[in-house]
Amino acid sequence: MNSRIGIVQLSSQENLAENQNYARSMLKIAHHQRLDLVAFPETFLLISPDKKRKFSCAQSLDGEIMQTFQADARQYNLSILIGSFLEKIPEDSTKLYNTSVLINRDGEIQGVYRKIHLCDIDSFSVRNMESDDIKAGTAPIVVDHEIGMIGLTICYDLRFPGLYQHLRAKGAEIIFVPAAFFLHTGKDHWFPLLQARAIENQVYIVAPAQWGCHYGKRWSYGNSCVIDPWGTIITLAPERSGLFVGEIDMEYLSEIRRNMPVLQHRKYDIDM
Repeated sequence: MNSRIGIVQLSSQENLAENQNYARSMLKIAHHQRLDLVAFPETFLLISPDKKRKFSCAQSLDGEIMQTFQADARQYNLSILIGSFLEKIPEDSTKLYNTSVLINRDGEIQGVYRKIHLCDIDSFSVRNMESDDIKAGTAPIVVDHEIGMIGLTICYDLRFPGLYQHLRAKGAEIIFVPAAFFLHTGKDHWFPLLQARAIENQVYIVAPAQWGCHYGKRWSYGNSCVIDPWGTIITLAPERSGLFVGEIDMEYLSEIRRNMPVLQHRKYDIDM
């Protein structure tokens, strides 16, 4: 079965309403193009250096933001990956979760993943101590979705291959990597890491990303893409905001795995 997936690339700023309106306009376009699923980048509703702003915009899973996108999924008859949003933690007012949510065509929340690996960097002229505001998740997620078995990750998770091996072992066929990858590291690491995760796990990688300048020296690399299990980049976004389409071919995925059954060859007693 083939599925058509839309990846949205944008340069989110501090105005949540504007970011959300733009994202929702992409869903309308996706509906007209008869896409099966639309995926947004990491923190696509808000990127801000202001801690108070981030906490004031955070919501729960049953908040207005999620309800709005659930209604959009039903209206436009497509699945939506909320690449990530800032989720309130009821028992901890000092931290938020960086949370990815998969909504199906019926508007039901089918999967929730909270970013496990937090990006703490104080170099390259950028200070980004994610753990100052974000609490790490603990549970890897694979969802049995209509287009295939979907694994969920977020941005910095990409640097930890063990997570992807775990998702593959749990049955993942498509792994999403919504991101806001730094420009400085992205220009050298983005494609090699994405292609390595696709090749070594024989999965489709779908990576919707932030691009451009958000504030001050905070630039994202962009280059949203879809990569097939052979490591071939089949969709690549140019340097602009927009909706870009990639096709998932499950028969091709099965062929790759049949011809090179690497999962059967893995030595679980020594492979970490």
